[in-house]
Amino acid sequence: MVFPLETLEDIRLDIRPEHELLRRSVREFVEREAAPHANAIDERDEIPGELLAKAAQQGFFGVGIPEEYGGQGGDHVSVVVLSEEFCRRVPAISVVFGSNELFSLPILLYGTEDQKRKYLPPIARGEKFGAFAVTEPCCGSDVAGIQTTAERRGGRWVIRGRKIFISNADIADYIIVLARTYPPPDKKLRYLGLTFFVVEKGAQGLKVGSKFEKMGLRGSHINEVVLDDVEVPDENRVGEEGMGFVIAMETFDRTRIGVAAQAVGMAQYAFEKAFEYAHQRTAFGAPLAAFQAIQFDLVNMLAEVMAARYLTYLAAHLADQGKREFTYVASLAKFYATEVAERVISTAINVHGGVGVIRETGLERYLRDIKITQIYEGANNIQRLVAYRQLVRLLREKGVISDEVAARVT
Repeated sequence: MVFPLETLEDIRLDIRPEHELLRRSVREFVEREAAPHANAIDERDEIPGELLAKAAQQGFFGVGIPEEYGGQGGDHVSVVVLSEEFCRRVPAISVVFGSNELFSLPILLYGTEDQKRKYLPPIARGEKFGAFAVTEPCCGSDVAGIQTTAERRGGRWVIRGRKIFISNADIADYIIVLARTYPPPDKKLRYLGLTFFVVEKGAQGLKVGSKFEKMGLRGSHINEVVLDDVEVPDENRVGEEGMGFVIAMETFDRTRIGVAAQAVGMAQYAFEKAFEYAHQRTAFGAPLAAFQAIQFDLVNMLAEVMAARYLTYLAAHLADQGKREFTYVASLAKFYATEVAERVISTAINVHGGVGVIRETGLERYLRDIKITQIYEGANNIQRLVAYRQLVRLLREKGVISDEVAARVT
């Protein structure tokens, strides 16, 4: 095997003509309709509703949702293309797509047929929005530690708890909520006993609280969500009772590929701007690009952007192929691409000099935006741990690592 993959064939990508057609379509739309609003969205912390409506008319909210449920179809690679192209100019809009995906994936993976037909078509049409409520004041990366509870009363569940930093909560029509339905058997199995439920907008006891002011990705909002004895029928339960942790992890395994794509999009644009500026700006009687230090910076930026893009698209391709290896590749892509993007954006600002730090140029906004991608959907050091543990698990199953050693290192 080609450690840690099985074969050289696992490192190839499958980019088809429809992926390029999608990229061109998204690029044209973003440049025409979204990019002119980029700085205003950041300054006002608001995405114009008519802009989201135009994106819906193009079918972009349906990318990744099967046609049988009203979507445009498409695979993980298609979702990566969409995310990268939007983030290249207006990252905040991509967060709306990403939050919808966080809601939709658990339904697609574990929902009933009735749930799929009820919730997915309006999401795909852009008529409704979804949110994913897991994070709590006590617990971010420690999903198993959440304190929100759901108590069964006959055929219904009563949910009590508080969630924070929930993207899309203020515009969401549906919120998928993770709650504890029974205590864990012991500390080693503390991930058991968590269950997902769909809570619909307007439910009694549901309150979307204050908006948190954040440094970047302005235009997409994060809010507190309070569940004060919110009742939902058992038909709103997603997946088996007690298996919510597994559903959450399988969801994150896929959506963090989209976060990597967000970073690639931002890094790509920063590189383009730096390359263009270095050949237009003169200093000491010559173009900036005439100086070897600038040439080295530009080439290093390009190498890192291309490597991050490859890792991101590889994760998406492996997921589309149903390869188990996609899970650790997704973690690698998430932390690597987001950290590459920070370096590339910072270098682009340096190449611009004083022009790089003024708001009108737009580059400083990307530096604020990219920091958030290193934290949400699993902070980067958590991704390193996740990737390592997934590798150990795979190699233990193959007999390369003994059970005893695996237990000691994880």
